[in-house]
This record gives sequence, structure tokens and C-alpha cells, in this order.
Amino acid sequence: MLSLAGGVLGVAAGYAGIRAILSLSPGNIPRIGADGSNVSLDWRVLAFTLALSILTGILFGLVPALQSSRADLSSTLKESSNRSGTGLRHNKTRALLVTTETALALVLLIGAGLLIRTFIAIRQVDPGFDAHNVLTMRMSLAGPQFEKPASVIRVIHEGVRRITALPGVEVAATTSLVPLEPVGGGPFQIVGRPEGPASRGAAVWTRVSAGYFETFKIPVVRGRTFTERDESGPPLVIINQTLAKDFWPNGDPLNDQIIIYHDSPRQIIGVVGDVHARLNRDPLPNMYVPDSGMSQIVPSAWVIRTRVAPMSLSSAIQNELREASGGLPVARIRTMEEILARSTAAENFNALVLTIFGCSALLLAAIGIYGLMAYSVTQRAQEIGIRMALGAQSSQIRNMVVFQGLRPTLAGVVCGLGAAFALTRLIAGFLFGVEAWDPLVFLVVPVILVGVALVAVWLPAMRASRVDPIHALRHE
Repeated sequence: MLSLAGGVLGVAAGYAGIRAILSLSPGNIPRIGADGSNVSLDWRVLAFTLALSILTGILFGLVPALQSSRADLSSTLKESSNRSGTGLRHNKTRALLVTTETALALVLLIGAGLLIRTFIAIRQVDPGFDAHNVLTMRMSLAGPQFEKPASVIRVIHEGVRRITALPGVEVAATTSLVPLEPVGGGPFQIVGRPEGPASRGAAVWTRVSAGYFETFKIPVVRGRTFTERDESGPPLVIINQTLAKDFWPNGDPLNDQIIIYHDSPRQIIGVVGDVHARLNRDPLPNMYVPDSGMSQIVPSAWVIRTRVAPMSLSSAIQNELREASGGLPVARIRTMEEILARSTAAENFNALVLTIFGCSALLLAAIGIYGLMAYSVTQRAQEIGIRMALGAQSSQIRNMVVFQGLRPTLAGVVCGLGAAFALTRLIAGFLFGVEAWDPLVFLVVPVILVGVALVAVWLPAMRASRVDPIHALRHE
């Protein structure tokens, strides 16, 4: 009956908890769906819960029942009535359960600690651009009217002119790739170098218009950025610092040309700061070419830096873009701060889920330790009374209970540390800025666990130290 009642409460609490967690889901977890509608209770979940509840009740009821039915009559009669069934073997079994709970709690808490440290490390990463007050929106410049580069350039110039004329707009540009969105790249070759690894490579390439680097406040390390005249002039390219360090560690990239795919040679006119494609990864080599400077037709994004709240200008900017493009629709209107927050949502969600599991395991371990010691103190009331009648001090009784209660906890910590060292490798792919065997996490988590266990043990220990010897001996 206890097990079935626990199963019913567990289903209710589990359903409420899952809905609460899914409300915080970033929306990109496989098989869950954007709104979590794919996750629900069905008959298999309920059948599993029922079977587990029945099995738990039978297993944990049958074992002590069999032990009681095989009890040695002589040994039982020698025990005090209020200590019946509390022999050494029974206490060892209970202590083993507490040790197991503690070990599992430690493993989950260490995993949660590593993911929390990962999330903190990601939040401290400089993305390479300023996301404040930047609005982005997509527009596909595809169709027969945009087959010639001149048509694309005309729409870009007209759109930028109209947008920057709006009150509150600082600068605007277009790009094929908004930072922190999925990237695409291709091969390149440095002109004039002998064939080999030093002359060929692969990098992300991005189409940008004049004003792109100013919109995102990406620093210019060397050279210059694009102007409107570059969009219809000789082939040019700007590279980022990572690409410059990889292929010009001791040289000047502004003296060289590169060929992207099989296009014409492009003169390098500038080196700009690195922009992360993902905050939990190192920056990738990147090449920037003038918008309409590549033969492929790809969707374009408008990026606008404003002096006011970006979304307050959204409607006005959309109207101007429809006028400039001949009525083309605008989609995916977002601020860069939203994109930046969404880029870390998965790591945040992983840390949240594992933290909830770890705290639940910690709570169960604390309840187990408290239950074991409270039961032990109740059953040993006569023994404690005799000790105090013979002169034992309250502090000695309290310390004895605390020491005995912490023994299974310390054993669980040792076992949990060994398991955590082995299992943290499974989440190594989710970590960033922290090692799987991070010493800080492996030191702090055991201290927290032992501290919680100490609190759980302290309450029964204080009660044991206040036992009245006369009252306890009357039960003999």
C-alpha cells in the first residue's frame, strides 16, 4: 500500500515537474518538439509505474518478512522487545542503502557542477561582436530580377538608404550569415604559394555589405573594411584573425590574394577580429566578401543597429524594405540579444535538468541518512539510557551518533568519487572551459554532500543526547 501510494504521488509530481521543465526547453531537443507537445503520459508510462510500485513493495516487503520468519528464537528472546529486529545485519543493510544513495547523489551533483561551470564559462566568452541594439531580419533575394549583381546592389543600397533615414537608426547592412547561426564554408587557395598545406585550406565565407562590421562593432585589426564602391569594383576579401594566424603567422596577409572556390583572385584588404560561430567552440577561419560578390544566390539578412529599442522600429523598417525590394516579404525578425541568449539555451537547459536531478538525489540521500539515524536512535533508546546512567556525557552520546551516521555517508562519497571519475567522460562532449576532472567541482561537491549529511545526522544526535535515562530504562 505504501509503494502504490508512492507510485501515484510520483506520477503526479513527475507529470507536473516535466511540464515545468519543458516550459524552459530551448525548443531544439530531438523528439520533444518546440513546445514540448510530443511529451505526454500514455498507458506504457502508467503500466511501468504500476509494475515498479508493485515490484518495489514485494521486494522490500518480502526480504524482511523472510528474515523475520527464519529468526532464531533464542537470539530474539535475548534482545530487548524494543530492539527486536535491529541486529547488526539489519543495520548493515540500511547503511548500505544510505551509502548507495549518497554515491548516486554525488555522481549527479558532480555532473551538474561541471555543466554549471560550463554554462558560466560560456557566458564569459566574448562573442566578438556587440549584440546590444541590433535587429536582424531575413529576406530572400532570389528570382529572375536578382540574377545580375547590379540588381542586388541596387536593392541593398536603396534598402540601406531608406533604413538609415529613419529616426533612431544608426547604421544598417546586409549579410548572408548572421553571427551564431549555422555556418557554411568552402576551400580557398593563396595565390603565388607553392602547392601544399601552406597554400590551401577551408574557411567559412560570408557575404557582407558596407557597414556590416560597423553594425556589429567588429574591430578592424589591420587594413580597412568594405565601402559601397567595393561591391561593384575589383574582387576583394577580408579575413579574420584566426585565418591570418593560421596562414600568415609571420607575414602580412594584405600583400596576398586568395581564390575562393574557383572564383577570380581576391585581394585581401583587411583583417578583423574573430566572431564565434558557437560560443562553446573556438573561432573558425572566416572570409568576408562584398555582398553580391559571389555567384551563388543565397538568402540575405538585414542587420540594423539602432539608438533605441530595436523592436520599436521593426514595423517601420519592414515597410521601408518592402518599398526598396518591390514588395518582398521579411521573416525571422529577431534581436541579436535574442540570438545570443538562444545560442546558450541548450547548455543552460542541460545544466538545469542535471541540477534538478542532483538536488533530488541529494534530498533523497539526506532523508535516507536522517531516517536511518532517527530509527537507530529510537531503537537504541535503552542502550543510550544505560550509557548515560553509567556516566556518559550528552556530548559523548551526540558525537557517537554523528560519527556512526557519517560513516555510510563517507563511504558513499568515496564510492561516488570513483564512479564520477569514470562517468564524467560521458558528458565530456557537453563541457566547455572546464575539464571532466575539474578539481574545484570534485572538492566542493563532496563538502556540500557531507555538510547536508551532517545536518541530517545532527538532529537525531541532538535528540539522542537529551534521552532521559530513567525514562529509557523503564521500557526494559
